[in-house]
This record gives sequence, structure tokens and C-alpha cells, in this order.
Amino acid sequence: MTAGLVKTMMMRSRDARVSWLVLALGALSSACSVAGPAPTTPADETFHLCMQCHGENGLGNQAVNAPSIAGLPQWYLEAQLKKFKAGGRGTHFDDLTGMQMRPMAMSLATEDDIKVIAQYVAQLPAKKPIPVLTGGDAAKGKTLYTLCVACHQADGAGNEALKAPPLTHASDWYLAHSLKKFKTGVRGTNPLDVSGAGMRPMAQTLTDDQAVLDVVAYIVTLQK
Repeated sequence: MTAGLVKTMMMRSRDARVSWLVLALGALSSACSVAGPAPTTPADETFHLCMQCHGENGLGNQAVNAPSIAGLPQWYLEAQLKKFKAGGRGTHFDDLTGMQMRPMAMSLATEDDIKVIAQYVAQLPAKKPIPVLTGGDAAKGKTLYTLCVACHQADGAGNEALKAPPLTHASDWYLAHSLKKFKTGVRGTNPLDVSGAGMRPMAQTLTDDQAVLDVVAYIVTLQK
């Protein structure tokens, strides 16, 4: 077999594969346009997936790095689910816990799915978490917290207009982990995480792990 004939056969094979791919993509596109978006799944069914990590009442589970989500504002829950789904969170190679969450967010097919589960979680009763961290100085933390007041407010209630979530029922271990992620750039450096970018400079003012423990110890005192 001559080299020219081999080359011709290879080109025909390649063209055939390209044509098949174009036809397949066209068929898939047509099917999607006819079928439309998948129907919204009832919130209680979707929450069964969340329960595996966040617990049946949404109060979190430190053993699997799942924070308390019960009672968080709907606007915040929706924003975070959209970030995870779009890749604004859970894609950094050092964010192992975020990587756990992203597939769950990606399983929500439509914005209606996100809205429905966010509404469901927001109405779950919040509960004051039991502190597990030790070594923090709340008095020193109060001074450090003055920078947080501008967004999260003096009582830690948060501010929707500034995309600042409430801190009043977040577990201390989760707060510490989050601050360290912002400090190191695991969070707040993704172009899709605009609100996170505003948080990172604040976290960087905490010069060491002790400062993180101190400010978290003070936030715990705001949790009634």
C-alpha cells in the first residue's frame, strides 16, 4: 500500500468521524430543545442528598467537614449553590472540602431547583453550635472584629446588600477553616467569586493562627 493511499484513507476516516460527531451533537441539541429543562425535584427529596453530610436537621457534621446550613438566608444559600455549580467555589486544588460540595450543587439542574432547596434549608430551625476550638482570646478578638463590622455588622447578623452572611450560628471550626482559606487564597481569588474577593483582604489582616482563633472566639460570644 502506497503512502499516498494510506494518507487518503486516514483523511477519509477522520472526515467520517467528524461528520458523525456533528450529526450526534445536532441530534443531542434537538433533543434538548424539545425536552426542555428537567422538572424541578421536590425540596424534601433533594434535601435527602444534603442530609448525608449536613445532617437530617441541617446542623452540620464536623467529621465530614459539613457546616451548619439550617436557617441561613435564602439569598446566601442560592448564591453559594450557584458559585459551586459554576465553578466559583470547589475548584481550587487545595479546597478538598469544597470539592465535596460541588458535585451536589451540580446535580441541581435548574435555577428553580436551587431556589426550592434554598427556601427549604432557610426555614430549618437554626441552633447555636457547641464550640469545639480552644485557645482563643475573645477580648483580643473583639478588637480584630472591628474590621468585620462594616459588612457582617456589630452583632454578626450579616448584610444582604453587601453579600455578607450572618455569623451568628456558624460553627467555630468552620469559621476558622474559612478564614484560613481566604488568607491563603483558596477562596476569594476565583474570578467567579466576586463577594469572596471582598472578604480575602479582611482575612489577610489576621496575621497568624492565633489571631484567627481570637476573632472566632469573639464571634462565638455573639451567638445567642
